[in-house]
Amino acid sequence: MTRRRLTLLMILAGWLPATLASDSFVTFESEQFRPLAVSPDGRTLYAVNTPDNRIEVYSLGVLGLIHQHSVPVGLEPVAVAAPNNSELWVANFLSDSVSVVDVSANPPRVVRTLLVGDEPRDIVFASGKAFVTTAHRGQNSPYTDPDNPMEMTTEGIGRADVWVYDVNDTGTGMGGTPITILSLFGDTPGPMAVSPDGTRVYVGVFKSGNQSTIVLSGVVCDGGSTAEPCTEAIGEQESPGGVPAPSENIEGIPVPGINSGLIVTWDGGAWRDVIGRDWSNMIRFDLPDLDVFELDATQTIPTETQAFPSVGTILFSMAVHPVSGKVFVANSDARNEARFEKNVRGRIHETRVTILNPANGAVRPRHLNKHIDYSVVPSPPGTKEHSLSYPKSIAISNDGRTTYVAAKGSGKIGVFNTSALQDNSFVPDAANHISVTGGGPSGLAIDPLRQRLYVLTRFDNGISVIDTRTRAEIEHVTMPNPEPESVVAGRPLHYDANFSSSNGEVACASCHIGGDKDELAWDLGDPDGVVLPNPNPRIGGCLFNACTSGLHPIKGPMMTQTLRGMAGQGMMHWRGDRSGAFDPGGDPMDEEAAFRQFNPAFVGLMGRTSQLTDEEMQALSDFTLQIIPPPNPVRNLDDSLTPRQQIGRDHFFGGGGCTQCHMIDRDQGFFGSRNVMGFAGASEDRKIPHYRNLYEKVGSFGRPNHTNRSPTTEEHHGHTGPQVRGYGYFHDGKHDTLVRFHQGGGFPFPGGDPQRLDVSVYIIATETNLQPVVGQQVTLDADNCASVSDRIDLMTTRAQAGDADLVVQGVVDGKQRGWLLQPSGMFRPDSDAEPALGAGALMAMAQTPGQQLTFTAVPPGSGERIALDRDENAVLDADEPVAAVGGSGCTLSNNGAPDPTFPALLLM
Repeated sequence: MTRRRLTLLMILAGWLPATLASDSFVTFESEQFRPLAVSPDGRTLYAVNTPDNRIEVYSLGVLGLIHQHSVPVGLEPVAVAAPNNSELWVANFLSDSVSVVDVSANPPRVVRTLLVGDEPRDIVFASGKAFVTTAHRGQNSPYTDPDNPMEMTTEGIGRADVWVYDVNDTGTGMGGTPITILSLFGDTPGPMAVSPDGTRVYVGVFKSGNQSTIVLSGVVCDGGSTAEPCTEAIGEQESPGGVPAPSENIEGIPVPGINSGLIVTWDGGAWRDVIGRDWSNMIRFDLPDLDVFELDATQTIPTETQAFPSVGTILFSMAVHPVSGKVFVANSDARNEARFEKNVRGRIHETRVTILNPANGAVRPRHLNKHIDYSVVPSPPGTKEHSLSYPKSIAISNDGRTTYVAAKGSGKIGVFNTSALQDNSFVPDAANHISVTGGGPSGLAIDPLRQRLYVLTRFDNGISVIDTRTRAEIEHVTMPNPEPESVVAGRPLHYDANFSSSNGEVACASCHIGGDKDELAWDLGDPDGVVLPNPNPRIGGCLFNACTSGLHPIKGPMMTQTLRGMAGQGMMHWRGDRSGAFDPGGDPMDEEAAFRQFNPAFVGLMGRTSQLTDEEMQALSDFTLQIIPPPNPVRNLDDSLTPRQQIGRDHFFGGGGCTQCHMIDRDQGFFGSRNVMGFAGASEDRKIPHYRNLYEKVGSFGRPNHTNRSPTTEEHHGHTGPQVRGYGYFHDGKHDTLVRFHQGGGFPFPGGDPQRLDVSVYIIATETNLQPVVGQQVTLDADNCASVSDRIDLMTTRAQAGDADLVVQGVVDGKQRGWLLQPSGMFRPDSDAEPALGAGALMAMAQTPGQQLTFTAVPPGSGERIALDRDENAVLDADEPVAAVGGSGCTLSNNGAPDPTFPALLLM
């Protein structure tokens, strides 16, 4: 029995408390993209230990996996790749960095830290170059202007960045110097793959969208359901009609107030709604939906050569056929064009592999679960056994005959005849699946020499070894895991589609990707439902009968919300319709009670035969409520505000009246929300939302101005051309920019749009749960003191201010060592037998070749575990004292204080 299954059983049986959160661990739930790699000589397996911020190194041989080393890297490593047998590159999602590891040394060690854009996800090598995918933002990105974060008012630019480095010369700056940064015309990128000859690199957009968008509620005819055109909206142009029928529920109660918007999709010639009406006159932009980009890696400055549209909605992984050069993309495809929950029940995101032909640009999707009859819900017994869900990784055998798909939501590996997959003649069959111990397979690596397939299992933080001849698991090992038991036990309930649905394809994670969101709007109302009273507290007046109309079951399009940071936020959903107040004597501020209100979705939306038990729902809640968002990537690392941000903040907290609804107070856990309902220019009150992920929504432009819809005003009426995203801000994503949102009524901006931009600049860089310095790191060596000392001083200052813990890690005298900054300004070592050291002493150590030291700002409270006591057994990691060595005389300020240990070390 696996650890997580045993833990879940113990929790459900009452033998362990359900909530075992640890102050030393923070749950980010980062998606892994390339968690395993085999060295080019086939002797070594490298695995990312995401929760423990390390790379685990295993030797490969007749005795199986033999653990050799643990190498500390950055926070939340999600991808690992080896350009040769002596070096390893690691993408650290939360640290916005790439760790370059010397694996020829004993023990292996980080020798260079490259600072890249926000949230690096994948790494590949081609033509002597390294390619790293990141978001088009971040404190290390040249594209982040603090007074105009992520060029938030600039349309028509790519937001999928690829940082390109010379593998043999990464630059001499503090964080390296890329050859170039390519900005591709998509949203944040994720997976990559390389052509067999190494001349082409393929880059996939992670949450790429699906050519759907929202028609503004203001251009949908008032008066309820109608198929007849009417004069409405922008200027005097004709609207195709109102909301499609029905617009009243089973009780005959019409949807109150203003009509909602409509989801429309591009069919190749027009923007059409669910009943086929053409809304092209009202959509003044294009969504090219470019999902995969081909780069010519042979050029000195790599260039884009072609792009593939409409590959999928969420792109998890890619592999290239070793013979044909075709690109295989593991993805899911959303069905959000369908209206009402009952019409997407059990069919939210379909599991697919899409095959791209670079020779002719062909895009051929293959639905892996084509055996499912979606018209029958719940699905007949035996259906889920043949299904695959959440296709997290894909790999192709060296001869190209076999394709493997790691289905994280199914706990198994799908094995396909590649030819049958290409011509779509395959038949889904459980006989072609390999179950893996541990659950949650999220990464694959093929070992052709030994005819093995290595699988990283995320649920137990382990590795399974598959014999590809017998298709059987022959070995399973687990890696050290600092996660609390409540996280380990609850995580499977979020991803496991066999548990969550009757057809084996759908789980919470289908839309809440990695505990986050899919960047889409869904119209999940229920015309067969009844109107419920809204028991939540509200602020402000009542317009359009919002206070008396209650919660109508037909609610219109709503953007998928993140599950990150829900702890302490009270009622949930845009309308607060998941509230503890629905329990007898319940409290609308009780987020655990609110989360339990989602239980009916397992039957009504996911197609499960029954709801979860109270114990299962509690375990899922305990896991979910521990996930927090990352630090804000567009806020200054020292937590200061720019002049323009300060001006915006002054208006926000002063004459703007924003704080009547939006509270920003980190100590109370409010980041723009306030746990109350507020009127938001809609037919019903909305729960006041938080601001913590507003920076992710940039890329949708072309909506009309609230205050000027004249057809003669080109700025707001003319066609704006291609855009990256179909949805922006507000509950339905209808506002393309924050400035446009603030043009709505009820917001006092006497300074007009410039003042609206000031406030927008502030709130997009607003506080989050963790300070912006958390995760940041830099590696100090004998040659770069001048370039890195300021960054180390900044991290030291912020750690002493309580923003983070500052840890130092590296190899000294042939042993892996760690230190933790103390309030005194000294660094405590990982040995009780040694004295604390000052910054100068650490600097001296780093002057010796091979003794590079990496400084990392980690979440407060986690430093002792990360730097000193990995297994938290009260015995520090080092077994014996390590003698310090002298240096070249390079010094750090030690935060303005003299370093009492530095002179003594020079005399040793």
